[in-house]
Amino acid sequence: MQSIKAILDGREITARPGQTILQAARENGMYIPALCDHPALSPFGACRVCLVEVEKNPKLLPACTTPLVEGMVIASRSPKVQEARRAVVELILVRHPLDCFSCPSNGKCELQNVAYELGITSSRFREDVDVQKGEHKLEDANPFYVRDMDKCILCGRCVRTCDELARYHAIDFQQRGVKTMVHPPIGKDLEHSDCVFCGQCVQMCPVGALYEKASVGQGRPWELRQVKTTCAYCGVGCELTIHVNKHTGRIANVTTDYASKQALNQGRCCVKGRFAWQFVHSEDRLTKPLIKENGVFREASWDEALGLVAYKFDHIKEHHGPDALGFFSSARCTNEENYLFQRLAREVVGTHNVDHCAHL
Repeated sequence: MQSIKAILDGREITARPGQTILQAARENGMYIPALCDHPALSPFGACRVCLVEVEKNPKLLPACTTPLVEGMVIASRSPKVQEARRAVVELILVRHPLDCFSCPSNGKCELQNVAYELGITSSRFREDVDVQKGEHKLEDANPFYVRDMDKCILCGRCVRTCDELARYHAIDFQQRGVKTMVHPPIGKDLEHSDCVFCGQCVQMCPVGALYEKASVGQGRPWELRQVKTTCAYCGVGCELTIHVNKHTGRIANVTTDYASKQALNQGRCCVKGRFAWQFVHSEDRLTKPLIKENGVFREASWDEALGLVAYKFDHIKEHHGPDALGFFSSARCTNEENYLFQRLAREVVGTHNVDHCAHL
């Protein structure tokens, strides 16, 4: 397939036919700010932050929805573009609370980053009566995440994430004009909607309108390091990104990587994988094997514990036969591990008493 060549900010870029200006810029390592667009979602063109100037075109065009064509000459930082971009961001800030210091998204907020880049400290269009702080009730009835609709910028990322990635269609734009908001069908709250609390919308939110409850106070973005791992809740093997506080060594949050080429889940995740990680730091968690002697548990090494298990197996098999033993496997193991487990039961011990926790 023949590639397309164009000029962006004085640099030649190449792209595939059908790509938008924004997609081509990203593939060529060039940055154009955008709030409603995300590489894992279809273009939407809602925020207008990505406006660019195209030679011989009288209007500014949204880079996220405008296809790149051969020979295009594009400017993403011309004075005309920058002035329009400032106006767009300032209009967004008209009704957006400016409590960045106490916001859970401080340091990772994309609106904050764009405003900083443009040198915006306040909105020239803003009046005290415009600010919608307290207009919407904080929604935190569920144990997983909080919805602060006062901070919603109506970018539509969460709606498209629910439609295209989670595929539950649990939320959409409701009402009209200045009263427009993202909500489940009219008359329902989130807890009684089709939402399964997978949390993908939370990760996609570019501002602080959605945030995880468990991560609040666990560390600022610049204090965290990211560690890739595999979810242990079932045998699917979803890739997770663990955010670890560099100062405390404790988990601060769990997200996914939609750009990972190795992840079979492609950024998707269930409610357990994303939100049920607090057990890692539970005081009740067993971190060493325990052996019960005279009714009391004592700590033991792994060699001692596994040696005792093997001895007991041999003893039961010798005195009562192999069918006196049963093997119970786990959904948290991989298919390969469960395969080896049943071979151990059938070929080594000699019993077909093999079952699985999914039957419960």
